[in-house]
Amino acid sequence: MKNEVLYLARIGELSLKCGNRDDFEQRLVQNAQLFLEGSKAKVRLSAGRMYIRCPEENASAAEFALSHLSGIAGWAKAETTGKELEAIKAAVMKAAEKAAGEGCRTFKIEARRSDKNFPLNSFEIARETGAEVFNSGLMKVDVHNPDLVITVEIREEAFVYGKENEAPRGLPCGTGGRGLLLLSGGIDSPVAGYRMICRGMKVDSIYFHSHPYTSPEARKKVEDLASILATYNLGGHLNIISFTEVQRHIKMHCPEAFTTVILRVCMMKTAVMLAEKIGSQAIITGESLGQVASQTIENINAVNAYSPLPVIRPLIGMDKEEITSTAKKTGSYKISILPYEDCCVIFSPKHPVLKATREEVTSIMDKMDIEPLLEKALTEREHLRISRFGEILSGK
Repeated sequence: MKNEVLYLARIGELSLKCGNRDDFEQRLVQNAQLFLEGSKAKVRLSAGRMYIRCPEENASAAEFALSHLSGIAGWAKAETTGKELEAIKAAVMKAAEKAAGEGCRTFKIEARRSDKNFPLNSFEIARETGAEVFNSGLMKVDVHNPDLVITVEIREEAFVYGKENEAPRGLPCGTGGRGLLLLSGGIDSPVAGYRMICRGMKVDSIYFHSHPYTSPEARKKVEDLASILATYNLGGHLNIISFTEVQRHIKMHCPEAFTTVILRVCMMKTAVMLAEKIGSQAIITGESLGQVASQTIENINAVNAYSPLPVIRPLIGMDKEEITSTAKKTGSYKISILPYEDCCVIFSPKHPVLKATREEVTSIMDKMDIEPLLEKALTEREHLRISRFGEILSGK
């Protein structure tokens, strides 16, 4: 096809699968095709590589898909040539000239030869093509920390590419069941959702707000965060729950030190009810052990008692710096730090209990008669459907 571009993506963890590898690979191709629907792109998977060919005018759609497609370890725009050494050298020089123009000063060649009938082995391919670049004077060789790695792969054709771009890695979205994420406006919960999407889970979200104590801007933050997650999740659903009456009831009937833990229990109970209603198999939270008062092991244990579903905490052993790094990579960080508070900080006690027991929490919950308010909040929830490109499609 005239003016066609080719992208080559490396499969990561999928290569370790055995008997069910075909199922994972089939889902990966389906996800790529869904991302690229309408772009006239052709997707093919072969021997640990995904090939995407599309018209040049749709290159941005392909690059967006590859940057958001879990199940691949990296991707690059590639040149393809016949398997003649001079043609391969010319493609390598083209990549080197482009990189030198962008400021690269050192390089190395990595070669892989899947076609064992090719007359040169991997070392010889790297030596011959590397000499071409070195002798041109464009760049110097640095095999330890180069500005540029030029990769040559000899397969059914020869493929040459320069800089490899990051991908989400992990497993294809949809291979790991369904989960319901407790999404807030903070840094942690969007990262938790992202990490589970990259483990193959299809993730929907639930958000609790308390108008008029929380602002419209706080809600908009969460909608924007849900939109970012949807771009990795091949779309998604955001369920917005009004918790104003619930929090007022907690304030009136709960010992002050326990209000944060009891609020978490009420959120967990409501999330479980919704999960069972929509077919989610697990609850996902952004908790990190010891980070705040509600995240001590004792308080986590007390809240866990109210979920018959598995509660997944992908950030439990991560520190704030690690979590923030991932948030910056996905684009959620700049939204999460906007100064609009969510309902978790409303009515927060000055001295929250740090080591609540299940017995204490059960005793308080039994006296509060709060279940009717939770059921009412769930019944009156607002539902937003979000596209794979992060656009809110319905429900507003």
